[in-house]
Amino acid sequence: MEKLQALFLALIVSLVASTCDNCFVDAKFSKSMYISWGAQHSYISSDGENLQLVLDQTSGSAVQSKKTFLFGSIEMLIKLVPGNSAGTVTAYYLSSTGAKHDEIDFEFLGNTTGHPYIIHTNVYIQGIGRREQQFYPWFDPTTDFHNYTIHWNPSAIVWFIDGLPIRVFRNYERMGIPFPNKQGLRVYSTLWNADNWATRGGLEKINWKSAPFIARFRRFRARTCKWNGPTSIHKCAFQSPANWWTSPVYNKLSHAQMGQMKWVRDHYMIYDYCKDSKRIRGQMPPECSKQQF
Repeated sequence: MEKLQALFLALIVSLVASTCDNCFVDAKFSKSMYISWGAQHSYISSDGENLQLVLDQTSGSAVQSKKTFLFGSIEMLIKLVPGNSAGTVTAYYLSSTGAKHDEIDFEFLGNTTGHPYIIHTNVYIQGIGRREQQFYPWFDPTTDFHNYTIHWNPSAIVWFIDGLPIRVFRNYERMGIPFPNKQGLRVYSTLWNADNWATRGGLEKINWKSAPFIARFRRFRARTCKWNGPTSIHKCAFQSPANWWTSPVYNKLSHAQMGQMKWVRDHYMIYDYCKDSKRIRGQMPPECSKQQF
């Protein structure tokens, strides 16, 4: 019995070690990300733990991860631009590159003082998006940091806010519906001028008297499979203890999580592309007729 226990322990240690080979976890922006534009007025703290992005009349700003990922859990704490943020967009998303890119979005559409932000989510697959769902926050996203997490595995994508699931996009590839699972994605955050569309369809413009606009970020976490080219398509999707995101427990939401998501969607959801009759015009996207959750 003791020999079996020792062998079992050795197996666990081996699995943990292999997990560390696949899994990237780094809380410091200075090690895991770099400023890709707007460096003249963006800021990473001296300890590497905190980031602020700035938008003024000269430029917006952005960061991106040094590594590329396929599946796992990406999270960030964000405090959005306070006050009159109309026309600004703070984005936090995963994306590949090129015309046929895959992308998983959190975008935060600013608004005039006294009106709520809009939390905009979307999925692009092979360069095609138009899968938007939007929500009002049930909190003030400008007064404190809140956790925004994208969990992405071979079965589904789930968007979380402070641990509450707000949206699921399931994998129906076996039915001919595309799913983002064949390209490595980097993590990006940007703060930019989108007053041609972001607030009331572009009717509300940025009030530059309120500039500079500042969004603050901290505690970036990427517990993921690192992308190493096409071989990762199989390696990162292979069901094993090392690939923790492939565990059956992550294949669907728990009963409690379903209840949490229903509460969010019943009270705070303001747009669903699957229910936009003017846009669909009798041609419903195929995933909309499938079980969503």
